[in-house]
Amino acid sequence: MIILGVILLVIGLVAGISILWTVGIVLVAIGIVLWILGVVGHAVGGKRHYW
Repeated sequence: MIILGVILLVIGLVAGISILWTVGIVLVAIGIVLWILGVVGHAVGGKRHYW
């Protein structure tokens, strides 16, 4: 999810499409939150680790 967000950020920046930039920021933020939850040991989506 983080990688997809970064890809959308880059495409949005290069192409000048603001909606891709916004969606990319949201995906990166969600991916980081899920990653942190997985690292500290909380179950994410029924799984102990998120990657």
